[in-house]
Amino acid sequence: MVIDFLKSMMYAGLGMQEKMKEFILDLVKKGELNNTQASKLIKEWTTIVDEHSFELPDSVSELIEKTLNKMNLPTKTDIANLNAKIDILAEKIESKK
Repeated sequence: MVIDFLKSMMYAGLGMQEKMKEFILDLVKKGELNNTQASKLIKEWTTIVDEHSFELPDSVSELIEKTLNKMNLPTKTDIANLNAKIDILAEKIESKK
């Protein structure tokens, strides 16, 4: 479920970048931009996307963390603590035999 959502976000980002390039090239065809202006816009857009693509993992990580917290799943620490308690109880049982 979360993986599908993440894939959708990734594909949406890639699709948006492609749509922007198509839009700019369409402006060139209509004569509203020349090739130099189009190249500059595409380069600027790519730079902006590259700079902000590092923000996505943080957002995704936060989303996953919030989702898992809402699911109330045990953490590795919770499981380790339970295992330690089980070990103590097993020792107590063994010592009474």
